[in-house]
Amino acid sequence: MLKNYLKIILRNLWKNKGYSAINIGGLAIGMGVAMLIGLWIYDELSFNRYFKNYDRIGQVLQNQVEHGEKKTSFSLPVPYVEELKTHYAGNFKRIVASTQTGENILTAGETKLPRNGQFIEAGALEMFALRMVRGSWSALDDQQGIILAQSTARSLFGDADPMNKLVKVDTDLNLKVTGVYEDFPQNTRFSDVQFMGSWDYFLEKNRWMKDKKWDNHAIWIFTQLTDNADFHTASEAIRLSELNAIRKMDDMREEAATRPEMWIHPMKDWHLYSDFRNGAVGEGPVKYIWMVGLIGFFVLLLACINFVNLSTARSEKRAREVGVRKAIGSMRIQLIGQFFSESFLVVLLSFVVSLVGVALSLSWFNNLAAKQMVIPWDNVYFWICSAGFILLTSVLAGSYPAIYLTSFQPVKVLKGSGAPRRTYFGRFAYTPRQILVVLQFTISISLIVCTSIVYRQIKFAKERPVGYSRDGLLMIPMKTEDFYGKTDMIRTELKNTGMVEEVAESQSPITGVWSSNEGFSWKGMPEGFTETFATLTVSQEYAETVGWQFVSGRNFSKDFASDTSGFVINESAARLLSVDDPVGMAVSWKSQWMTDNVRKSFTVLGVVKDMVMESPFTPVKPTVFFLFGSPNWINIKLHPNVSSVAALPAIESVFRKLVPAAPFEYKFADQEYDAKFRTEERIGKLAGFFATLAVLISCLDLFGLASFTAEQRTKEIGIRKVLGASVAALWGMLSKDFVSLVAVSSLLAVPLAGYSMSEWLQNYQYRTEINWWIFALAGAGALVLTLATVSYQAIKAAVMNPVTSLKTE
Repeated sequence: MLKNYLKIILRNLWKNKGYSAINIGGLAIGMGVAMLIGLWIYDELSFNRYFKNYDRIGQVLQNQVEHGEKKTSFSLPVPYVEELKTHYAGNFKRIVASTQTGENILTAGETKLPRNGQFIEAGALEMFALRMVRGSWSALDDQQGIILAQSTARSLFGDADPMNKLVKVDTDLNLKVTGVYEDFPQNTRFSDVQFMGSWDYFLEKNRWMKDKKWDNHAIWIFTQLTDNADFHTASEAIRLSELNAIRKMDDMREEAATRPEMWIHPMKDWHLYSDFRNGAVGEGPVKYIWMVGLIGFFVLLLACINFVNLSTARSEKRAREVGVRKAIGSMRIQLIGQFFSESFLVVLLSFVVSLVGVALSLSWFNNLAAKQMVIPWDNVYFWICSAGFILLTSVLAGSYPAIYLTSFQPVKVLKGSGAPRRTYFGRFAYTPRQILVVLQFTISISLIVCTSIVYRQIKFAKERPVGYSRDGLLMIPMKTEDFYGKTDMIRTELKNTGMVEEVAESQSPITGVWSSNEGFSWKGMPEGFTETFATLTVSQEYAETVGWQFVSGRNFSKDFASDTSGFVINESAARLLSVDDPVGMAVSWKSQWMTDNVRKSFTVLGVVKDMVMESPFTPVKPTVFFLFGSPNWINIKLHPNVSSVAALPAIESVFRKLVPAAPFEYKFADQEYDAKFRTEERIGKLAGFFATLAVLISCLDLFGLASFTAEQRTKEIGIRKVLGASVAALWGMLSKDFVSLVAVSSLLAVPLAGYSMSEWLQNYQYRTEINWWIFALAGAGALVLTLATVSYQAIKAAVMNPVTSLKTE
């Protein structure tokens, strides 16, 4: 019986090659999209599962109250780690402190490499169960030890054994290689960590860290729970631990006023649940998993609808076959089995085609999605899931055709008493097919609208005034001590090249804020009011270098020694001062590190337009700029008539000459700013890619249905031509039904896409509007595509010789 089924299936597929190609092609596209999305979702869901103790590891975070809202911070007070180990260790197997991940220069011999890493306590290696290639988990017990990622060890030492060799970190830390570990995968929190250094050695060389107080947050703390503890219990146990430690300290009243609360963020939530709102865990990237997963399901559904529509549309051609089989004794269950077998074979062929397509396109998709995914050919679970995927798609695509085609009554079919579509469904026979076409285009148009709004949001943020000029602006990090004290010399040498217009120093890159502080007060400030300001050290040349846009007042000047006690503030800070013109106003500030814990008075010299230094989708922080402090970036403005290609070699030669210990590293401000849009642009590209495929599948369906409709009405068209119907009239007759269905889809897509994108835009404080014309253009575009798809078959049928049409059987 199965052999007979197979012969019939292959014969039908070969006989109807065009429809078979459309069916297999549509399903292959849908299954390929679902497979790519499945790999992407698996990669997202498996984030950090590389670590053996994945379900027991967490990071201690802190909530503090500002303006009645809880704000979450990763950085914790340095003294807190000892407090945690001494008084709250009961729920923890391990507690380790770490510096934040940062870029350093590793030097071995003549080789200098910029690499990200951190200094961390020795117990971290066993906690994270690092896969050691050389050495053991006790590698950082050596106070002077450093462990390297395998790729970094190879870059520094080639094929030589790196063990016990010396590595200089920046210019002041000389460490010994005590271990080499396997590089972390891309889908882990530590994917960019290329080395880990001894925490004890770091503290020994940076004694100022031990002097930091409870109000200075500078370290990360990771924990591993005991076997009988859970994250909720452990979080409750440490919730008030910092507050209990500082509430009686006179110099920590401001810190205590923020009501700090500690809690543990589980590793399993680090990636997918990484947004924090009012002290609670928000959705984070998990919302994109749901969104992309739904897109994949809808694209696969469109492909299945394509299969269903073409299968049921060809029902008349299969009706006599069903009638004869029933007349000679075939049971309906046998016929259903035959049609399910047919759909299974089509799906199987489509899966093979889709698998080839995914294998060929995966490299491109990885670049698009910023992933390193591979097809797990040797994973038995992959093939089990693939088998389930094939069966599920077979059921989705084959259920309705199997039930519909086997419902024909043999007596009516074999007598030829009317079209078989009327033998069971009557005059509503076309309704299911019309509903499916409407569903297809509703989904397709919704995806087009969603993609358009994503791109509008990106464009809206990119066109936001940034308050400075990014053109020809280079940023160079001062990573070694060799930079300091040479700024004037570097500035003079750079300007002498003729390539550079101006040079300035700053405490943060132009596209980031690395320092924030409280402790500001001014006349008229409401009682109990606190605000965190971005606090940035700059040199006098900063304004000319970045192109500050002054609203009032003036820039810092070397002609006024008193400017060292002056502030330049941005518009957001000026609004907080609640005066029409704050220039000349006195603002006092007390900071442990910036003012030696003494309240000092500063004068507002000028107000500049808000500089968008952080996320372009959020409001700009109130910011103060001043001349004192420790800058760590050099900013270079190129001459507008000089290209970066010509300028970079000259700039590099200056730094090679004056700062030979540091490799020449630079970043362009415009490129760093554009990088802030990568997530949204990636989503937009993915959505656009899937929307295009959805439209393609829908158009394939329309093409097949139009072809079948034209074939079915061949004689009618011939008679109408004989009676004088024009080609235009016949084209309109064959096209109007499809156009009306797409018009209905356009109307249905408006609330669906409008609501979903309105919710998505709520994630951004600085967001675009959803205009009516977006829906109008998407609907019009869908109608044009419909006409273009249907017209070929309609015109082909309309221009056919009526003699040939009337002879057709």
